[in-house]
Amino acid sequence: MSIDWEKEVAHRSDELINDLSELVSIDSSRDTEHKTSDFPLGPGPAKALQTFLHFADRDGFKTKNVDNLAGRIELGDNDDAIAILSHVDVVPQGPGWETNPFEPVIKDGNFYARGASDDKGPGLAAYYAMKIIKELDLPTSKSVQLILGTDEESEWVGINHYMEKETMPETGFSPDAEFPAINGEKGIVSFRVNFPTPTIGLVKKFEAGIRPNMVPQNADCQIDLNVISADDLKAKFNDFLVANKEIKGSLEVKDDIAEIKIIGKGAHAMEPFNGINAATYLASFLVTLDLNDSEKLYFSFIANDLHLDFAGKHLGINNTDAVMGDLTLSPNIYEYDENKANILLNIRYPKGDTGDTLTEKINNHLPENVTAVIEGHNQLPHFVDADDPLVQALVGAYRDHTGDDTEPFTVGGGTYGRILKHGIAYGAMFPGDENVMHQPNEYINIDKLLKSTAIYADAIYRLIK
Repeated sequence: MSIDWEKEVAHRSDELINDLSELVSIDSSRDTEHKTSDFPLGPGPAKALQTFLHFADRDGFKTKNVDNLAGRIELGDNDDAIAILSHVDVVPQGPGWETNPFEPVIKDGNFYARGASDDKGPGLAAYYAMKIIKELDLPTSKSVQLILGTDEESEWVGINHYMEKETMPETGFSPDAEFPAINGEKGIVSFRVNFPTPTIGLVKKFEAGIRPNMVPQNADCQIDLNVISADDLKAKFNDFLVANKEIKGSLEVKDDIAEIKIIGKGAHAMEPFNGINAATYLASFLVTLDLNDSEKLYFSFIANDLHLDFAGKHLGINNTDAVMGDLTLSPNIYEYDENKANILLNIRYPKGDTGDTLTEKINNHLPENVTAVIEGHNQLPHFVDADDPLVQALVGAYRDHTGDDTEPFTVGGGTYGRILKHGIAYGAMFPGDENVMHQPNEYINIDKLLKSTAIYADAIYRLIK
């Protein structure tokens, strides 16, 4: 049977865009400050999950809501199932948006909203692929389970809860990365670097960062003007901005406090070199001032050992694997005041390291009385050979729709694909696309969203027919 998948998608394009508009209008970032027994991650993630499942109920699919933490949409009832793993949560909106991130805007063929590309757009593309197969009543020998998590951008609470309650298929993919296929994902681990309680001098407060997996676009500090004159500080700061034209900054005086802000560029922590880390730049300015020993310990470490060192050479953790590529280091959250001083490092590492080896290496390179400990869960590297039948089937569908012979590759991002014993990440970004995940003005190109839906439909049917 010859099926024009792209024509089938075109028939449903308006409905897909309408559903996506409704879904991205929900701020589904993790919000445990407002959690309840019904909404364990806050109301937003639960509402997004319920909305997605409602689409499937409307279209006649069998669905299950697992305690407002995860959900399942089923096509077919065969015990032999493939999994499609997506997520309905998003990172916080962050600064720099030109539009309201939760009021979608279509401009020049692009659909702008938080979650448009990560991962509500691709997740709905995979859902509509299932919907096409269902509505065409195509014969299948396997079933499909679209499994939705609600905390992929943080601690994976939702998908872990699902695996405690439900049976997860062993094979499948996650539509949360790039085409033609991501057959390898680096390990992911975060370290909290703890410094001695500061002795406050010139710098009264320093803070930056929103999430461990986001390069901080903004960094702020408060300077005591009883220690330095406002005129002297302004002159030094203006000189610093002139010498570092890639950043923007501002200085405001309020009584005896100067508030300094640096604006860089946000990026996904898997590619920190695509961002401009505002915090490391601000620290690089502060070390030019007259700091006390406590302040020097903290800010000199940032400026000398973290600033622009994306490979972790100064921490002794630089590592390269022939298949998986280089380790990357992204220092993303900073807390400094009279009570605490710490930095959160996000590391994406290839085969050859473990959480234990990284812990040892980092602590061996830290200043005296400074320690690093793993925070959160350590995700080990994941790899499926490019010659594997699953990879070949998915890549084959992509190539038939695009004529592109790009080979599968490894990334530093962490997707639900690594959960599956036999799983990979698959789309929906195309080679050469701008990666706007976790950045302001996130968008997905509508034509490419529709193209990816056709690719998913073809690929899923190849796996289950």
